[in-house]
This record gives sequence, C-alpha cells and structure tokens, in this order.
Amino acid sequence: MSSYLSISAAAAALRSGETTSVELAHDAITTTDAHDAAVGTFITRYNDQALEAAAQADADFAAGVDKSPLQGIPLGIKDIITTAEGPSTAQSLVLDPQWGLDRGDAVVVSRLRSAGALIMGKLTTMEFACGLPDFDRPFPIPRNPWNLDYWPGGSSSGSGSGVASGMVLGALGTDTGGSIRLPAAYCGITGLMPTFGRVPKSGCAPLGYSLDHIGPMTRTARDAALMLSVLAGYDASDACAVDVAVPDYTAALTGDLSGLRIGVQRLEEYAGEEDPALAGLFADAVSVLSAAGADVVEISLPFYREMVAADFVTLTAEAAAYHMPDFQTRWSDYAPGTRSILSMAFSFSAADFVQAQRARRVAQHALNDLFATVDLIVTPTSSKVAARIDDLGEFLSDGFLSVHTPYWDSTGNPAVSIPMGFGVDGMPLGLQLAGRPFDEATVLRAGDAFQQRTDWHAQAPALGAPSLAEV
Repeated sequence: MSSYLSISAAAAALRSGETTSVELAHDAITTTDAHDAAVGTFITRYNDQALEAAAQADADFAAGVDKSPLQGIPLGIKDIITTAEGPSTAQSLVLDPQWGLDRGDAVVVSRLRSAGALIMGKLTTMEFACGLPDFDRPFPIPRNPWNLDYWPGGSSSGSGSGVASGMVLGALGTDTGGSIRLPAAYCGITGLMPTFGRVPKSGCAPLGYSLDHIGPMTRTARDAALMLSVLAGYDASDACAVDVAVPDYTAALTGDLSGLRIGVQRLEEYAGEEDPALAGLFADAVSVLSAAGADVVEISLPFYREMVAADFVTLTAEAAAYHMPDFQTRWSDYAPGTRSILSMAFSFSAADFVQAQRARRVAQHALNDLFATVDLIVTPTSSKVAARIDDLGEFLSDGFLSVHTPYWDSTGNPAVSIPMGFGVDGMPLGLQLAGRPFDEATVLRAGDAFQQRTDWHAQAPALGAPSLAEV
C-alpha cells in the first residue's frame, strides 16, 4: 500500500484488513529512507520504537481493542515538543538536551501515544521556532518537496514537508506567527492552529508565551479533526489551557455550509506583491464555498496592521525574556538568523509591549463584534508562494508583508490553511479560514466542505508518491 494516504483512509484500511500498522510504519520508513536526505524532514528517527508500537497496534486490533482513529497511524513531532524516546534540540546548540529528557512526553505526545499513534521521530524546525535555515549548523536544511530549491516555510518546516512527501501521515506543529499555517500553505497540505488555550503546551519550548499554539498538520481537514479530537482538552500543567468542552469535530463535517455566513477579504491592500495566480484562485475558492451553501459577504478585518505589529512586538519581547540568560552568556551559539530576529526586541520599550497587549484586547472586542455578523472569515494564507531558500534574506526584509497569518495569533482565534491551487511557478498557495474562539468545528466544517468539492489537497509532489486521487 502506498505511504501517501490520508489518516482517515489509512484508518479505514487498517480496520478492513487491507493493511496493517506494521505495513504503514514500514512504508513510512521506506519513503523517509528514499527522500529525507534531500528534503531534510527528520532530525531524529525512532524506527525501532515505532515498529514496536505498530506491532502492538496490530495486536490490539486483533484483540478487538480500538483506541481511536489514530491507532496505528505514523505521525511526526516538531522538535520543540518533547518525546520520551530522546532529547529535543529545538534545532539549536543552546538547548540543554536534558531539558527534554527530564520531561519525557509532552502532554500532546502522551495523548497521541495513548490513542495508539506511532511516533516516527522528531521533525525539523527553525531554531527555537524562529530564525532561518543555517548551512553552518549541524542540522538538516529543510526543503520544499514540490521544488527542493524552495523553503517549506517555518517554523514547522519538517512537519509540512513530511506530510506533503508521505514520510508521515500527520504531524504536530506550533504556531506563534503562522508556523503551522505557512508550511501548510507552502507545502500544499492542511494546517490547523486551534484557539489559544484549546491544546495544552506543556513540554513545548516556548517562543511567545501568550501566542504559542500546538496543532495538527495533515493532508485533509477531516484528518485535522481526527487529530484535534485527541489533542484538545484542558490540562492543569499548562497555565494557558482553558477548561472548555471538546465537541465531536468529525460530526461537524457534513459537507454542507447552508446557514453559514462567510466574510471575505483578499487583503491585497496589505500584501505588496501578489502571485499573479492568486486573485483567480481566491475567487474560485470563494465560489466553491458559496456553492456549498454559504452566504459570502465582503468584510474588513479590524485593526489588521496593528495586530500584525502586535504579534511581532509580543513574540520578540516574550522570546527575549525567555532567552535572556543564554543571550548574555552564549550569544555566538545562536544562529545568526535567530539573533537577528530576537534582538529586535531590544528596540522596543516596556511601554511598546504593554501597548501591544492593550491593542490585542481592543482588536479582540472588535473582532467579536464582526463575528456577530459572520460565522467565518476567509483570506489567503499568503499572497505569494514560498520563497527560494537562496532568497530568504529578502523574505525577511519585505516578503513577510505577503503573509496573512500573524493577525490570528494576536487575537487567538482558530484558523486553518487548506490548499487552493498553485502559483504561476507551480508552487502551492493556501486558503485561510478563521472562526470564533473555540469554534474549530465550524472552521473544519468549511475546510472539509471545500475539500469535498476540490482535489487540491489530493495532489502530491513528484517524489515518487501518487496523488491521493490515485490511492
């Protein structure tokens, strides 16, 4: 059986006897053996442990034990989230390996493992979930499986490339300014940033305490719903976790958007340069949502520029606070890109940080007023495709204007990126759907309805894997 399956398709095949968990694990290992050296997805692989877990999953199936739809499914973990199998590096020379070993499984990893999932290994990131790829460091350079000259996005780089290339069927990413949704858009997969506080962050190296989210990266919105059903829920170990009920996410995937009102904004006034294909693809995507039954209306996001700025001020300031002791003693051990980004915090004052938090609250109230008139908001995830790796310095200087993810980190609302087509150079572009706080079910309902009517999510890069439409 091909390794290029959705989680839901693999789960069905496991239960029908068409495949086994051990076969899925071997397929994932074989695909990784073939492509990881070029794509740079894994930092550490747990092949032996994953095969043991796969054998146990098969034994459980044989005994009539069915823990969840994730039982027997190969998954990857971004390497800022701890696992019991080995240390977490945060792709940095600075992080003490003992930090992860002392913690064992992060809450989210423990939940996946209890659900029967296979942990295939730790996936590449940017240093401490920021910075840029660095050829002078002893870590893989993550590349985009659609074209190895391009970046897969960050900071959940290996999570995006691993799912897109078939090395894993799903992965955990983190999102502080777009680090789930951008790799999802750039790699042509689905990436969900849940509401702030929906998924516990204990065992995750922080970037911005008040901005960080952990969420699923998958082929489809249905797969994201399956993973979120396991990941979501209060845990007292995370001071930011919110104790609210977790709904049945898959029950919301009706394929019908009747009764929903969706606010639409392309954000071209903020984007600078756009991919020439974007306007047509975005218009087509909105038409698909309308054909699914939604009422679509033009809207304007309140305080857009302010929320993008607030995200950057908050992220850099909170990260600098976390890293200050190491900044003072191990400055040269940080990669230059990380130093460049995080040191920008020192150009902001305490008053700037406080003002950013006040602005976030004002925008949240204004956004709540807007959500009294619409159920969802749709924008592009980014107005341009991924940058070439050789051009990432330029991306930091002005390409970030094309990115439309930080707004939702500042406000904390759930947002998903799903594939909506390809730019003029053949690289993927993403559609972003955002909803009310803790209403991931409606966000996923719309993403799934879109994917039931399109096949962009079923396309695969030319790395030897067939498209989902062929398996």
